Amino acid sequence: MPDAILNEVKLKTNKAVEFLQTEFSKLQTGRANAALVENVMVESYGAMMPLKGLASISVPESNQIAIQPWSRDQITSIEKAITAANLGLNPRSDGIVIRLTLPPLTEERRKDLVKLVHKYAEDAKIAGRNARHESLTKLKNMEKEKEISEDLLNSKEKELQKIVDDFNAKVEDMAKKKEKDVMTV
Repeated sequence: MPDAILNEVKLKTNKAVEFLQTEFSKLQTGRANAALVENVMVESYGAMMPLKGLASISVPESNQIAIQPWSRDQITSIEKAITAANLGLNPRSDGIVIRLTLPPLTEERRKDLVKLVHKYAEDAKIAGRNARHESLTKLKNMEKEKEISEDLLNSKEKELQKIVDDFNAKVEDMAKKKEKDVMTV
């Protein structure tokens, strides 16, 4: 049972890392990335769909995203959705392909993005701390109910702390890499 609790913490911290990677991929760093627009919701035939379900998205140049809808009828609704998403990108269409050119980042914008990177990293760490606290409470209750010994509780507490320390180190590493990526001109 204590091992199941530790596995639950591992699962929660892994989910937090995956979520952090997703959030980092959405940050505009001056280089084009399909992840910036692939989840923009577009109205299509009366239903809302993510852009990646309506068009192929490619990166022909380092500062440009090309979106080729599978149906030309969708071009205007895709342009509206991108504009409404407040990504700071202006869609230009030639009737077949929509092109998004990413403007170069200013120093001020880079600093704002670094703050956002740190916020996302801190949110992930909070998720890890919450998972640790929840699991620690369960373990202490098990010891109180005499389901596990005090020695086993101490051993599992150390394992739990190691899991959370490894998670925090991974988050810090991801944040440093993303910060470097953002600040690289």
